[in-house]
This record gives sequence, structure tokens and C-alpha cells, in this order.
Amino acid sequence: MIRVAVSLARREFTRFARQPQRVVGAVAQPLMFWLFLGAGMGTSFKPPGMEQVSYLEYFYPGVMVMMMLFASIFSCITIIEDRDAGFLQGVLVAPVSRLGIVLGKVMGSVLIALVQVLLFTAAAPFLGLSLGLGSVALLLLAFVLTGTGFAALGFLLAWGMRSTSAFHAVMMVFLMPLWLLSGALFPVSGAAGWINVVMLVNPVHHALEIIRAPFYGGPAQLLGSQSYLVSLTVTLVWAALCLGLSMKRVERRERGA
Repeated sequence: MIRVAVSLARREFTRFARQPQRVVGAVAQPLMFWLFLGAGMGTSFKPPGMEQVSYLEYFYPGVMVMMMLFASIFSCITIIEDRDAGFLQGVLVAPVSRLGIVLGKVMGSVLIALVQVLLFTAAAPFLGLSLGLGSVALLLLAFVLTGTGFAALGFLLAWGMRSTSAFHAVMMVFLMPLWLLSGALFPVSGAAGWINVVMLVNPVHHALEIIRAPFYGGPAQLLGSQSYLVSLTVTLVWAALCLGLSMKRVERRERGA
């Protein structure tokens, strides 16, 4: 199972690295979003309780989540392409673990997302943000959990899709609103009542919280914070649930075949 997962993950990453336009697009779009929107809002936006924080700084973790979303989800389009090319059918009829197939695709997507978001993390010092070793470890954990949640969700959706256009449509109607209502663009506290409720039950909001938190607190402080532990638990459950459902989906398709 491990060998299958590693082989598929390596294939996904190699495929990504050999497509320069995909690399540029995945990094450039969130970067432009951050720079243009952050500079446009300037000092006119002051999050409650964070009056000294510029919008560029506030939006910074939100762009990280966007990178994880785009990288993880778009990587799952290869599931549809592999099915059209006949590669996926060949893997399914081989005597390999179905768990290995899911983990391989998800691991490859997470690795692609990690490379991009870690490069973007290098901008933190320019915003006056510093990270200790403990905070770096918590941030890496947050990246892995968030990437796993997005990649497994993308796998779950892409597995039954017959065309990439259908997958893009689902992304814009379902996945982008998850990010828009995560607190990346505006804080939960200032939202209307029903939006506030939707944001609080949105797992991407909790993923954003565990990504933002290490920039403003160390491990001792965060691990003693109830709100941080709640967000960490929700993100972990979300990632595990999406993985579990993806595995069930693969098994069901195999039995149906």
C-alpha cells in the first residue's frame, strides 16, 4: 500500500513540475489577489481587535488557504484526465490497495500545495511576522491538515465526474464559497447573523484559524487556547472524514465495476 501511494504521489508531483504554466498559474493568481486587494483596501479596513493590522497582513493567511485550495483541488483534475487516458482503469484492475490509490493522489496533491505555500510563507518577515520553531511546526501541521482536507474533498468530487468542465463548475459553485466564507476576506465577528453561523460551521474557517494562529502565538499559548483546539479538532475531523468518504467511494465504484 505504501509503495503504491508513494509511486502515485511522485507521479503527481512530477506531472506538476513538468507543466510550467500550471506552476505559474497556481502561484501567480493568489499572489496577485493578495497584492491588489491588500493594497486596494490599504488602511481602510480594520478588523475588530486587530486595529494595528494592515489588510495585507490580515489577508495573508487567507491567501495561504487559497493556495492550498487551488493547488489541492486542481491536482485532482488529473483523476478525470487519468480516467480518459485509461491509466486509472489500469490501476483499478491491478492487485493494489484501494487505500493506496486514495493516499497516493491525496499525498501528491498535498505535496504540490506545500511547495507553493511554503514559498509564499517566505514573505512573512516583510509583514513584520516572525515564527519560532514551535510555531513553524504548528503551521506545517495546519498546512498538511488543510491540504489533506481539500485534496480528499477534491478526490471525492472528481471521482464521479466525467469532464473537467463539470469539475470546474462544482469548484466555482461549491468550493470557492467555502473559502469566501472562511474569514479570509472579512472577520466572522462583523458578519450578518446567518453568515456568521455559516462561517462558524464551515471547516475551512477553522483551517484558516489554525493557519493564522501560529503567526501571533507560540505552542504553549495556542495549545492552551480552547478556540485553537476546537479549530484544530474540526480540521482534523474534516480531513479524516473526507479521506474516509473517498476510500468508500473508490470501493463502491470497484464493486459496481
